[in-house]
Amino acid sequence: MSHQSDLIATDIEAYLAQHENKELLRFLTCGSVDDGKSTLIGRLLHDSKMIYEDQLAAIQNDSKKVGTTGDEIDLALLVDGLAAEREQGITIDVAYRYFSTSKRKFIIADTPGHEQYTRNMATGASTCDLAIILIDARHGVQVQTKRHSFIVSLLGIKHVIVAVNKMDLVDFSQERFEQIKADYLDFTRNLNLPDVEFVPLSALKGDNVVSLSEKSPWYQGEPLMSLLESVEIAHDRNFDDLRFPVQYVNRPHLDFRGYCGTLTAGTVKPGDAVTVLPSGKSSKVKSIVTFDGDLDEAFPPMSVTLTLEDEIDVSRGDILVHSDKVPDVTSRFDAMVVWMSENALIPGRTYDIKLATQTVAGGISHIRHRVDVNTLEQFPSTSLALNEIARCEISVERPIIADDYRQHAGTGSFIIVDRLSNATVAAGMIVNDGEQALQDDNDAISAEPQVSRADKERRYGQRAGIVAISGGTEDSRATLLYSTEKRLFDAGRAVAVLREDSLPPALKGNLSETAQLLADNGLVVLLEGVSEAPGALSVDLNGQSGDLRINSEAQSPAEQVKALLALLKAHALA
Repeated sequence: MSHQSDLIATDIEAYLAQHENKELLRFLTCGSVDDGKSTLIGRLLHDSKMIYEDQLAAIQNDSKKVGTTGDEIDLALLVDGLAAEREQGITIDVAYRYFSTSKRKFIIADTPGHEQYTRNMATGASTCDLAIILIDARHGVQVQTKRHSFIVSLLGIKHVIVAVNKMDLVDFSQERFEQIKADYLDFTRNLNLPDVEFVPLSALKGDNVVSLSEKSPWYQGEPLMSLLESVEIAHDRNFDDLRFPVQYVNRPHLDFRGYCGTLTAGTVKPGDAVTVLPSGKSSKVKSIVTFDGDLDEAFPPMSVTLTLEDEIDVSRGDILVHSDKVPDVTSRFDAMVVWMSENALIPGRTYDIKLATQTVAGGISHIRHRVDVNTLEQFPSTSLALNEIARCEISVERPIIADDYRQHAGTGSFIIVDRLSNATVAAGMIVNDGEQALQDDNDAISAEPQVSRADKERRYGQRAGIVAISGGTEDSRATLLYSTEKRLFDAGRAVAVLREDSLPPALKGNLSETAQLLADNGLVVLLEGVSEAPGALSVDLNGQSGDLRINSEAQSPAEQVKALLALLKAHALA
């Protein structure tokens, strides 16, 4: 929706031209549960007259049914559109709203406050220029306030407005406002948040949202809307280092070959010398083609088609850079990773890594440390659960540009996709701060073992061990062995079954030693027929001893597998 203007009635083309050339600000609202994020957006739209009359009437009717503000209109319903959101009075998914004023266009992302929806918040924040972090004046800085501030810093959002909301419930106390301000600055002093403003307001009543309130004469700053209209974002983009990821090769006929894409950084002109990465081939820009004609210059975030003077191999996923500023390419780099899957991360597993317009096979080879977002402390970790954040070493199968996210958001960020389910399981921001300590290939040349059993266990994301299954019949043992192997394999475990009749002659009679060798290499070994393998868990079918005794006559195969898996989980082998 757009602001009201006399030009709409007198000169619609002039109005559209004026509207098209306005600067666009993308911002999000975030913070703890019930801090008033959705209400604030509703108030911004309402007080700036950005709501149609029929919308307002519908919200008034809905407020009587599911509103949470008593007799007053519940403006949060403007953005909380899901039935579950209205029933619970919370935000679950990211909601976007669009409006403009006479000075600027806006896209708002209303993000959820609950911890379980942190991944939704990170997704909504990934394209924003500014973050409004709401704090309930009654409760002060909460766990989610810290979590969201950390993610905002991680995503490189430079501009933050801390909106201390519900000031009407603390009588617009200046002392309370200053205390919250001090607490927030104390927590964020080690975060990368260069531009932070504080505003005391009441989203429900409208104080200090669009205009200054008489209830806070001690506040000498600007209202929230004025800050949104005046914040300087023009210099946030990198215009120095060219990054042009090729999205599509346009070949309509024999006389034209163009490379389509969106500039994520830098500027480009005809005649500029460019290099294609990762191949390293070079040429010069012949022309910059658009639907409206050729351009003399292109800059972010323009979508254009570049033609080159030379016939060189350029494909989707390649990146064009200036030849005098060619960055390094690497197959290993560090990144801050936000894990977004219900299934835990298993280091060493192969995923698809999508960076800009390219997809490359790779995975997380090592977790350097996990970050406690409440205290910013760092802890060692061998896996990541839903919404956890860690610094990791990423390995990919072919070299790519690994730009630091803080300088190049477009080519410094990526997502990790599960190759089986095609679900996005993580988002990452590349870190090039000189502390990577990446291993050089020459460092690995040694006549001594360099990878321990513990290293392999960390890579496989499991504890290695031996499970010896004896007793019962050959069929009952085989059923239990192979059924359990399939369950462990499906769960991502590195597992092997050892049976005497499946071994080559040279290994027959050395079943226990072979099992120990595999366990020392990080595997879970399911061993048949040996009841006394050193250090092994023992499972006795129809017997009277062992760590687990199974009656194969009374228990079904499914019940036997379930019982064995319970034993393995108790000993961290499953």
